[in-house]
Amino acid sequence: MARSLVIIPAFNEAPGIAEVVGQVREGAPDFDVVVIDDGSSDDTAALAAGAGAVVVAHPFNLGYGAALQTGYMYAVRNGYDVAVQLDADGQHESRDVGPLAEPILAGQADAVFGTRFHDGSSYRMPLLRRLGSRWFGWLIHVLTGVRASDPTTGFQALSAPVLDMYTTEAFPVDYPDADMIVLLSRNGFRVAEVPVRMYEKPESRSMHSGAVVIYYVYKMTLAVLMNAARPRVNGPTEAKD
Repeated sequence: MARSLVIIPAFNEAPGIAEVVGQVREGAPDFDVVVIDDGSSDDTAALAAGAGAVVVAHPFNLGYGAALQTGYMYAVRNGYDVAVQLDADGQHESRDVGPLAEPILAGQADAVFGTRFHDGSSYRMPLLRRLGSRWFGWLIHVLTGVRASDPTTGFQALSAPVLDMYTTEAFPVDYPDADMIVLLSRNGFRVAEVPVRMYEKPESRSMHSGAVVIYYVYKMTLAVLMNAARPRVNGPTEAKD
């Protein structure tokens, strides 16, 4: 039986982390859960552990990308076949974890991105972010041929070979986002999308919100172009056992 993991990066998420872990354990009972506590100053780590998650703690805050990479390293070192990453703020629907991982477990994909843009979705993205998402979707398609309707989604399922590549210096530790689809495609990995449910959290601040959006679009455009031009890093057939 395949070993499956949910990775939850968290920073000062004490108000809701126990509920999120509990929902994942209920909605995806076949998955183990690891919370990467990214140097929180509150009780995030203790509450996550109390809810049944394994907790790996950073001694101080290193950022979202670094927290994710710690989760990937945990998955690789413990021999997981697939890992699903989701946010600690409750935006992602835990019952979609299994469907998101299914194409990987069925041998049909290497990385699966949960898209919030589909006929059954009520999710509404702010206009500026929506325009940025469309820009990246168009750019990715032009550069790789991959159609990505939601290229900035953080709700993703990753196979063991992808996890292995993501533990290398090829993985950015600030904004790992649309550029990773280009990296995956350039290295021969099969990319797929699955419709998922996502919920707006007005009380939480997105890392893509406010004036940060302008810098993000500029930096991510450069990152996408650089990944399109860089040589192969570690394709599926070269990945370590």
